[in-house]
Amino acid sequence: MMIKMMLACCKVYISESRNKCALDLIEQAAKLYPEAVIVNKFKDEVYNRVGYTLVSYVSQNPLRDVYPLPKAVFTMVKAALEATNLELHCGTHPRLGVVDHICFHPLAQASLEQVAGLATSVASDIGHKLQVPTFLYGAAHEQGRSLDSIRRQLGYFKPNSEGINWAGGWAGGPKSGSLPLQPDAGPVQVVQSAGVVVVGATGWVDNYNVPVYSSNLATVRKISKKVSGRGGGLESVQAMALAHGDDLIEVACNLLNPQRIGADQVQLEVERLARMEGLAVGQGYFTDFSQEIIIDRYLKGEQFDS
Repeated sequence: MMIKMMLACCKVYISESRNKCALDLIEQAAKLYPEAVIVNKFKDEVYNRVGYTLVSYVSQNPLRDVYPLPKAVFTMVKAALEATNLELHCGTHPRLGVVDHICFHPLAQASLEQVAGLATSVASDIGHKLQVPTFLYGAAHEQGRSLDSIRRQLGYFKPNSEGINWAGGWAGGPKSGSLPLQPDAGPVQVVQSAGVVVVGATGWVDNYNVPVYSSNLATVRKISKKVSGRGGGLESVQAMALAHGDDLIEVACNLLNPQRIGADQVQLEVERLARMEGLAVGQGYFTDFSQEIIIDRYLKGEQFDS
C-alpha cells in the first residue's frame, strides 16, 4: 500500500469535445493500461475542449517503462492525433494543438521529481515517435520555465481567426509552420492538423471558472487582468476572459497555490471588480475534483461517467 499511495496524477487537455467517435477512441486507448485510471472527464462543448484526469502509482525506484501512466497518456495522445484534425477545430478556448496541454502532479507521498521524470518521458515519446513539437515546463524543464511563458511566445492568447473563436490550425498562425521557440523534443516545423504539445510537472493546481453575465469581452478581460497576479491582483492566480455562450463570459483561473489563494478569494474578487463595472456574477465552479476525492476515486477504482 505504501507504493500504491505514491501516486501520480496527469491531466490531459484535448481540443475536441463535439466528436463523440474521436473521444471514444481516445478513451478506449487509455483502457489498454487499466492500472492508469481515468477518474474524471470534463467536457465543454462551447470551448470545444475536454480534460481527462488519470491516476496511477509511482515507486521509489523508477523504471519508467513499467509505469502504466505515461504509457496510457502516450496512447491517448496518439489516438487524439489520429482522430482529430486541428484545421477543422473551432471553439472559444485557446489552444496550441490537438493535445493542447499535459500536466503531471504528485499525489499522496509521491514527489515532484518523480512526476517530472514521467513528464519528460512522455514528452520525448510524443516529440520523437509522433513527430510533434513538444515543450516542457515546470519541474520537467531544466530552468523551470512557466506554462504561461511558453504560451505567450507561441501566440496562445491571441485568437487566430475573426471574433471570439480559435479556428483552423495551429494558434501561431493559419499559414505559419515555423516556431518562434525551440521545442524540447520533436521537429521544429508545425503540422497544421496537429499543432504542438506542452508537457509539464508542477504542484497541485486548481482550475476555477467564474461566470460574468456580459457580452462585453473587453470589460471582462479588464476584470480578469486585475484578478491575476500578473496584473497586480491575487498572487499565484492566472486568469483570462473567455466567451462562453450568449451574454456570458467566464473568468477562467488557474490557482497555482490554492492553499494560499483559493477559490473563495477569487470568487469575491471577481464579484467586487464586476460590481464596479455594473455587471452581475454567477457562482464559480471547479473543472476537476479535489486531490482528496481524486485519490479516493482511484483507490476505489471509480472512473468517470461517460
